[in-house]
Amino acid sequence: MAVRAAVLPAVGSPLEITGIDLPDPGPGQVRVRLAAAGVCHSDLSLSDGTMRVPVPAVLGHEGAGTVLAVGEGVTHVAPGDGVVLNWAPSCGNCHACSLGEVWLCANALGGAADVYARTTGGTDLHPGLNVATFAEETVVAAACVLPVPDGVPLTDAALLGCAVLTGYGAVHHSARVRPGETVAVFGVGGVGLAALQAARIAGASKIVAVDVSAEKEELARTAGATDYVVASDTTAREIRGLTGKQGVDVAVECVGRAVTIRTAWDSTRRGGRTTVVGIGGKDQQVTFNALEIFHWGRTLSGCVYGNCDPAADLPVLAEHIRAGRLDLSAMVTERISLEGIPAAFENMLAGKGGRALVVF
Repeated sequence: MAVRAAVLPAVGSPLEITGIDLPDPGPGQVRVRLAAAGVCHSDLSLSDGTMRVPVPAVLGHEGAGTVLAVGEGVTHVAPGDGVVLNWAPSCGNCHACSLGEVWLCANALGGAADVYARTTGGTDLHPGLNVATFAEETVVAAACVLPVPDGVPLTDAALLGCAVLTGYGAVHHSARVRPGETVAVFGVGGVGLAALQAARIAGASKIVAVDVSAEKEELARTAGATDYVVASDTTAREIRGLTGKQGVDVAVECVGRAVTIRTAWDSTRRGGRTTVVGIGGKDQQVTFNALEIFHWGRTLSGCVYGNCDPAADLPVLAEHIRAGRLDLSAMVTERISLEGIPAAFENMLAGKGGRALVVF
């Protein structure tokens, strides 16, 4: 029986809502009925060619659902279990995995090149970033599913698959924010909202949210921001003014634009840390001179998937959720159908809203 999916027929083409045929799960595979899927900026980057993906493809990499069937050899989940989709499963064998840096696994996206389904017209389809959550159902490798922690609503759990792990990890694993430190978060989208909550959980004394839209201030303050700055040419100066002319201890950049990365760097104090989470294009060139690198003594670091190990971090996040410290539903500003994904992409380009959630 065919299921509905949002298919990217070619890079730069509009998504097409169409029927697809999924195979039964083979050895080491799991079939999942999606409850919800988050619309992430990375999906937009895949659709416009900023990031490369084999096409035609079903995009979507942030989701949660219920196991329908499992293939031979799958024992950690069973039909009826609620699961979070993990779009970047680690192989356990490459150099990065041997170092414990599973978020840098060299083989994490190997499945994206596979043909995992076909349209009802017979066209081969690839699974976006492994898990193809922009569909009513999907078939994935067993390593791509993790049990939903107790006490976490299944629909909300979709956000754990990317936005929350990334934003939380950027603060706790990459920037390693300590109690009492000051933090600035650039970009109040899904990942930025998770980073703001994570900074609050970490005990930051001042949390400055920065975005191009003045309309996101209430959303940011609900997540934990103590101050709000509408992005402009004077953003770095405003942030220094809020921190005794020193700059913040930590800046977390969730946009992926050269000007924003540079501003985040300029907003940190001497000896401060800037963590870049946003994914920018190859044409986004950030420049520094040699003297300022020496003088400021700042650290600039990239951050992939929040430098997280999902299997280890999900139980920690679940405890924060159960204790009321982490609010997933507050990050969702729009609940949509598959047909609403293109409009959600347009809203992201316009800097509107937090996380759009496809609810099946």
